[in-house]
Amino acid sequence: MTVVARERVPLLTALLSVVSLALVFGAAGGVIPQSAVPTVPEWVLEAIPTINVLISITAIGTILTGIRAIRRGAVDRHRMLMVTSFLLFAGFLLLYLYRLIALGGSQPFPGPETIERFVYLPVLAIHILLAIVCIPLLYYVLLLAMSHSVGELYKTRHAQIGRIAATLWLISFSLGIVVYVLLHIVY
Repeated sequence: MTVVARERVPLLTALLSVVSLALVFGAAGGVIPQSAVPTVPEWVLEAIPTINVLISITAIGTILTGIRAIRRGAVDRHRMLMVTSFLLFAGFLLLYLYRLIALGGSQPFPGPETIERFVYLPVLAIHILLAIVCIPLLYYVLLLAMSHSVGELYKTRHAQIGRIAATLWLISFSLGIVVYVLLHIVY
């Protein structure tokens, strides 16, 4: 299994990325019907954004701690923290997609049109763009890490791509918190 994955990291990255992005765009575009997800009480749907911002804050912490760990040579700690970060991201995404499907798509911005046009939409667009770009980068570094020994990883682009992925991931999570603040606290 590991040998097969090792030889096909780019292919597996592409396949996982396409499936993940198809789910995201399908949910955002209303292609996935509301009947595809179980019905939950309204308070659960209302709690998801707050849960997701807590997940985002936690993920920022685990990513930063993971970066610090690898800089100190603590490979096992780095691996554990980055896998945890990925699982947090997956949990965030599942909750976000569930809510999006359950509500039948995106909800309108409740604030003034000027703030929507010049603050909210640009921040949201950058957040979404970075999240989309991160997906294949994260799969790539995760698959490399899972299919190579630590010694072998130094001969791959894991560290180089990982630095880019972590930076974009941190920015995306941070902008997601700004979006939350605009949608659920300010307006």
